[in-house]
Amino acid sequence: MDEVKYGEILLPGDEDTQNRREKTVRQKFWPTFRRAVRQIPFSRDVVAGFYCALDPQTPARVRGVLLAALAYFVLPVDIVPDIFAVIGFSDDVAVLSAAFAMVRGNIRPSHYEAADRILADRFEDGMKTI
Repeated sequence: MDEVKYGEILLPGDEDTQNRREKTVRQKFWPTFRRAVRQIPFSRDVVAGFYCALDPQTPARVRGVLLAALAYFVLPVDIVPDIFAVIGFSDDVAVLSAAFAMVRGNIRPSHYEAADRILADRFEDGMKTI
C-alpha cells in the first residue's frame, strides 16, 4: 500500500461517516481483536486507540482518523484477507500504524490505563472471552 491509499483509508469523514464507523467499531472490535491479538505487536496501543476513539473529549479529527483505522481493522473486506495466517492482518497493522503516527500525543494516559485494565482482566489466563 502506498501513502495515497493510507490517505484515502484514514480520511476522518463527516459526522455521519464517523457515527457509522463508531457503531461498526463498537460492534466488531473485540471479536476481531481476539482473533488478531497475537499478530499485532502493539496490541496495547490498539486498545488504547479504541478507547481514545470513543472518548467524547478526543478532538473530532483525531476521533475520525482512529475510527477510520479501527473500522478498516474490523471490516472483513480489506486488501489482504485476514483469513490468511501470519500475513492476513499485515495491512491492518500498516493502517493502524499510520493512524497512530498521525494522532500521536492524543492518546492519553487514561486511555492506556483502560487498555491495561481490560487486557489484564481478559487475558490474564490466556485467551479469555472478550
